[in-house]
Parts: sequence; structure tokens; C-alpha cells
Amino acid sequence: MTHVKELLDQEQRHKEGDLERGLKDRHIQLIAIGGAIGVGLFLGSAKAISKAGPALLLTYAFAGLAVFFIMRALGELLIHRPVAGSFATYAEEYINPWAGFVTGWTYWITWVVTGMAELTAIGIYFHHWFPDLPQWVPALTALVLLYGANLIAVKVFGEMEFWFALIKVATIVGMLIIGLAVIIFGIGDLGKTASFSNLWSQGGFAPMGAVGVVLTLQIACFAYTGVELIGVTAGEAKNPEKVLPHATNSVTYRILLFYIGTLTILMALVPWNQLDPNMSPFVTVFEKIGIPAAAGIINFVVITAAASSCNSGIFSTGRMLYTLAQFKQAPEMLGRVSQSHVPANAITVSAALMLVGVALNYLVPEEVFTYVTSVATLGVIWTWGVIVWAHLKYRQAVARGDAAPVFFRMPGAPYANWFVLAFLILVTGFLALDAGTRVALYVTPIWFVLLTVGFLISRSRSGHGSLAGGTSK
Repeated sequence: MTHVKELLDQEQRHKEGDLERGLKDRHIQLIAIGGAIGVGLFLGSAKAISKAGPALLLTYAFAGLAVFFIMRALGELLIHRPVAGSFATYAEEYINPWAGFVTGWTYWITWVVTGMAELTAIGIYFHHWFPDLPQWVPALTALVLLYGANLIAVKVFGEMEFWFALIKVATIVGMLIIGLAVIIFGIGDLGKTASFSNLWSQGGFAPMGAVGVVLTLQIACFAYTGVELIGVTAGEAKNPEKVLPHATNSVTYRILLFYIGTLTILMALVPWNQLDPNMSPFVTVFEKIGIPAAAGIINFVVITAAASSCNSGIFSTGRMLYTLAQFKQAPEMLGRVSQSHVPANAITVSAALMLVGVALNYLVPEEVFTYVTSVATLGVIWTWGVIVWAHLKYRQAVARGDAAPVFFRMPGAPYANWFVLAFLILVTGFLALDAGTRVALYVTPIWFVLLTVGFLISRSRSGHGSLAGGTSK
């Protein structure tokens, strides 16, 4: 349901200068790309390749198809109502208030945990230069620096993240061009063995069988985490009706190209069974090309990539806490903004919780990456599921005449919605097959019980505590 008073209140807050629409199309695209291209491609892909071999391409393609439908569903909802609360708002309006509350808090904890994963990656990457440096030291340093950066005005943040993400994109494009040249023209020592036949000549295309594909679905889903950041930027986007459709399509296609194209070239350059699962495949490939300095350069780039993704995470968690606080589902102090028009208190709380990730890097440095990515995957699975379910209910409301249709529509509905939901349920079940990822299944029920208690308390205190609030101009 839509609460008219809250909708008007939120619109008035924007007019008075709380959050401002300072993000352009290029900012939004690169923020989403920056959030999605990080640990999943530069570090997580090495572990995934060791588990599935070249068949990992099928895993990423299948997960990518689901992500395409998720993004189109989200894009349609964003055009319908471009608000900072995004999918949490849609969950309440088209599913129920409990779903809105749970989705807002779950997305917040998802990006907090994702930030922990990115900080872990930074610690791991620094071992390339400083093998004796404790993993938690660079993780803590990065968190402090990124926290400070997120207190800047949103226009400055958008510009900074644009250039951070552009470094990653340029590196991937460069790797694709150089990799293709090595394969086609046989350049350097690596050119003697590089070939697309490496995708099927080292034990077959699927050396681990279907089990390998199944076990890497979780990694693929975590890798794509961040594409939905477009929804979080909606409340601060200039000309949302024009910017959001273009950004939605562009981000989806580019991320699919970057992941599948990059993995294809990597495994063609170096056979999958010669890639070290504990080292970035980018570093491995450039070392084998025979340019020692390139490995250091790539190591710097992937540190930048992880920092950029964590930066996007701090941005999104701050905005989600801000939205929850606006509707009395989080402490009131988190709904205030600084003189720079950023939710400084919410950003501070999110960054402080990420210190847990630094502690985990000190206590269990070997296991921390698997633990946090598993928990984050379940969080994003819930968020994606809510997006397509809310979209399904929105389309039903349109059919009844209770909601207005928009020009940007998700193809294949409602069948595509059911496909995505079935896929997400399947991935959740597969998490139980691995001891490391099974941790997430133990933690999640406790989290949902705590959220249900929190929801009941917030309802009793505020009357309804709704997230359903509308537009900002």
C-alpha cells in the first residue's frame, strides 16, 4: 500500500536538500559495474575455475540469464517509482510490510558482509608484495580510507567511483585485447601453448562433471552481486526516467561480457588446471606472458577493484539504513544527513560493523573468504527473489488497473519470474553440499528470526513503520 503522507514527506525532504539527485548516467553505470566487478572476478574466479574447469562458463552464463531478467524486472519497477528505498519499498507495497522490513535490513547486512569479503581480498592481494604482512593490516587501512571517502558529497563520490571502476574496466578490456593477440598471433612464450582448445583438451570441457557446475553456482551469484546497486542509486539519479533504463540495459550486457569473455580468454591462455586457486588468475596470466612488472601492475588494479567494490558497498548500506530510519524501522539518528547531504551516521554504523571482517581476517584468515561470500550470497538471493516477486505482483496490479504500466518492461513475464525464483531456490539448496558454504544456511534462520522480532517491535512503536514512500524530484 502507498502511504500518501509519507510519500509527500519524503518528497519534501528531497526538496529541502537531504539527499540530492547528483548522480548522472555514467556515474550510475560505473557504480553498478564497480560493485559487481571485484572479488568475484579477480579472486573468486580462480577458486571457481579449480572446482569446475572450463564448464564454469556455463555456470556464469546460466546465472547471467537469471541476472538479466532480475535487472529488467528491477528496471521496470524503478521507472514505476524511482526511490532511494528501491526494492525494500517495492517489497512492502506489492508483497507485505514484513517483506519490506526484512529486505531492507537483509540488503544492508549483505553489503556489510560483501564489504568484509572485499577487505579480505585486499589483505590477500597485499601478500603479493608483502608476504609477511598480517592480512588484517591492509584490510583495516582500506576500511578507514574508504569510510572517509564516503563522507564526501554524493557528486564527488559518484565521480570518484566512476574513475575507480573505469580502471577495472580498462584493465579487463586490455586483458581481452592482449589475450586475443597472444592466442591468435602466438606472441611471447605463452603464445606457444595458448589456444582455445585449452577449453576442452585438459580433461574435457567439464572435467568435474555436473557437480563442478553445481558447486560454483554460489560463486557465480556472488560475483554478480552489485548489479542491483542501480536500485539504490535511484533516489539520487538525475532524470531517472531517462537514465535508469539505459543504465539497466548497459550494465547487464557489459557485466555478462566482462565475466564470460574474460574467463574464456583466461582459460584459453593458461589451461584451467595450471591456474593457482589461491592467486588472482590475472596475475598468473601476466606473469606467464613474461612481463614481471605487469604482475605488480595487475595486483595494484585488483586491489583498486576490491576497494572500489567495498566503496560501493559502504555507499549502499548507508542509503539503505537512511531509508529504514526515515520510516522508523531503524534508529532516528540514522536518518539524518550531514552538511554534505550524505547519511553520515548510517555510513558510520555500516563501516563500524565491517570491522568484524577485519577481526575475522585476524582470527581465521584462511576461511574468512568462503564464510563471508556464502552469507552474502544468501542475502543477495533473497533480494533478487524479492525483486522478481514484487515485479510479478506489480504486473498483477497493472492488470487489475491498480497500478500504472511503464514503457520499460521486463520480457517473458510471468514465466521469466518463475524461472528466476526456481533458479534461486536451486542455488540455495546447493549451498548445503559444501561444508564452507553450509555456514550460511546455519546463520540465515537466526537472522530472519531476529528480523521478525525487530519488525514486530517497530510495528508496535510506530503504528505501521512503512517503507512505502514514493518519489523524489
